[in-house]
Amino acid sequence: MKASASQIRSAIERPNAATRLYLFHGPDEAGAADLAAKIAQSLGADAERVDLDMKALREQPGRLADEAASMSLFGTGRYIRLSTIEESALEAVTLLLGAERAGNPVIAIGPGLKASGKLVKAAIAAPAAMAHACYVPEGIDAARLATAVGREHGLRLTGSVPQRLASAANGDRAILAREIEKLALYLDAGPGTPRDADEAALEAIGADLGDAELSGAIDAVLDGRTGEIGTELARLGSAGTSMIPLLRQLARRLMTLAELRGDMDRGATVDEVLEKHRVFFREKASTARALRRWTAPQITRAIERVRETERALMHSGSAGDVLAQAECTTIARQAARARG
Repeated sequence: MKASASQIRSAIERPNAATRLYLFHGPDEAGAADLAAKIAQSLGADAERVDLDMKALREQPGRLADEAASMSLFGTGRYIRLSTIEESALEAVTLLLGAERAGNPVIAIGPGLKASGKLVKAAIAAPAAMAHACYVPEGIDAARLATAVGREHGLRLTGSVPQRLASAANGDRAILAREIEKLALYLDAGPGTPRDADEAALEAIGADLGDAELSGAIDAVLDGRTGEIGTELARLGSAGTSMIPLLRQLARRLMTLAELRGDMDRGATVDEVLEKHRVFFREKASTARALRRWTAPQITRAIERVRETERALMHSGSAGDVLAQAECTTIARQAARARG
């Protein structure tokens, strides 16, 4: 079935044993991950988590249904997690939804899935599935989200703070959560010790993450200026800027390049592409250089690497910012080798 926001909220609070698949699709990957995590929490802290990837589903489409029907070794609850589900999982999902029994829910995140695709349509048509489209919150919805996340951390966001935090995070829940966590730590706030968070506190932690602060590092990466990338990253580190917004903006720039590069591969010139897509005048020169340097396969691989790094950063126990800095340096070296 096609699930609305209110229906998903109800599912989080009271997971239905008859629901075999929770499918979160759409561009808000961080929002989908947050919903998936909350459903997992509702299933119980002792629930066993089984992670599957697309390689496993392509090689053994029936494994998803088998895992959903299997009992936990420890006699506890169980659920299956698919962090990046793709259209090619249609056969596996069809077998899951048509199986005689399941028992263990599947929680799947598909940021690249289209609402018009066969996989989403199959989930919508199935009574035993919930398909929910996740979009990046904007405007008043983004400010409300900031207020809600702040409340979870014991913060009462006052004045323009919700709007400023929402704008700084650019609708990204992961970035928003990181900035609110910093704010809560600064104010020594928690669910049992609520605090008011005003503009002065926000200024103190430097949570405004303007695009201009990140553009220098991103341009250095895409230009292959390996001698400068270290300086740019150190500047961001000194300012207390998280690497997650840097990776997010780098991914967006690469995705834009991929679209523009596609037009060039179909015969358009650099100037024609820049004009057609109305590239911001301050980014025209750097975009033109990148289009002449990067091929479509190189751009695709760079996007994959950036997204993999971001996901790794969100896991506890990772190398943190060092991991992101190393990946940015690696991509910059790739760009340097691609110079003509």
